[in-house]
Amino acid sequence: MASDGTEIAVGEWHPAGSSRSVPSRLIDAGGGFKVLDEAGLELTAGTFAAVDVSARVGAIPRRAEFPDGSLFETTDNDTIDRFLKAKGKTSLVHEWERFHPRLIAVVLATVLSGVAIYRYAVPALVEIAVLVTPPIVPKIMSASTLETMDRSVLDTSALAAERQQKIRDGFAGIARLSDRGEGGFSLNFRKGGAIGPNAFALPDGTLIVTDELVELAGDDTEMIVGVLAHEIGHVELEHSLRQIYRAAGVAGLVMMIGGDIGSGAEDILVQGAGLLSLSYSRAAEAAADRHSVELMVKAKRDPTAIARFFDLLEKELGDSSDTSILATHPGTPERRKAILDYAGELKAQGQ
Repeated sequence: MASDGTEIAVGEWHPAGSSRSVPSRLIDAGGGFKVLDEAGLELTAGTFAAVDVSARVGAIPRRAEFPDGSLFETTDNDTIDRFLKAKGKTSLVHEWERFHPRLIAVVLATVLSGVAIYRYAVPALVEIAVLVTPPIVPKIMSASTLETMDRSVLDTSALAAERQQKIRDGFAGIARLSDRGEGGFSLNFRKGGAIGPNAFALPDGTLIVTDELVELAGDDTEMIVGVLAHEIGHVELEHSLRQIYRAAGVAGLVMMIGGDIGSGAEDILVQGAGLLSLSYSRAAEAAADRHSVELMVKAKRDPTAIARFFDLLEKELGDSSDTSILATHPGTPERRKAILDYAGELKAQGQ
């Protein structure tokens, strides 16, 4: 029988290679550990250097592994901590857990890294992705996005065939003068529902104009053609493709930081990337506006037609907002003035 030594903690002893557990006590025997059962019989022993005590992680039970392969397990973590500290041994993991300023520093570093990736790495990777994208990819992206919108937001157009054809004729006249040519675009009509009077372009040259926009424009087909010239600009300047890649990059960044966020959230992030392509930056919208003016001038049509669209939005829908990051057509008064100024510049140059 061995009874000398100081009790450290009570717990369970597990023989090597066995699931059997024995109520026991961990003893400080001077130069090492001993494990005694309730009757005081020695179950195992080992020097301090030979016994491996697991590091503390929260409230997880601690284990002391002895040279013979047996284990002593206890939930009395505080007592084990005090004993190890007295022996000059501490748990680095537990110290980091307890020292909250370091945790704050880790969180701050993670946030700063995420911001840096979003600000610098994602845009650079987007440009590379655009350069190496094969033609089939925009077609697949566009088909998927249109299918999603048809299923969730859009509906079959109710416009009269004659009205549609008049718009198609005007669109064909400007499309054939674009860099992609008339065959590079496909014009589609849909009932807009929740998105109301709008027009948007997908990466492969698929253009959608809503019934609500046509109804808002009334008999002003020139205005609608000007809006479609703007959307042609988005396609030729590859704004839609960039937005899809950017949205996918942001989704990837969120999943990289957040880890496993669940299949539902992942679907929203990834599948929503295509829908985010309908919203552009202020610079992209301004570039598409200028493209509309240039294309309308080339077709000998009214280059200020799209400005009338923004004027109509302001008067009929009360859209007098300044530039908004989330709006699909931000900064109505500001953009209308920029369009008129640019059209004036081209006229002064004799274009």
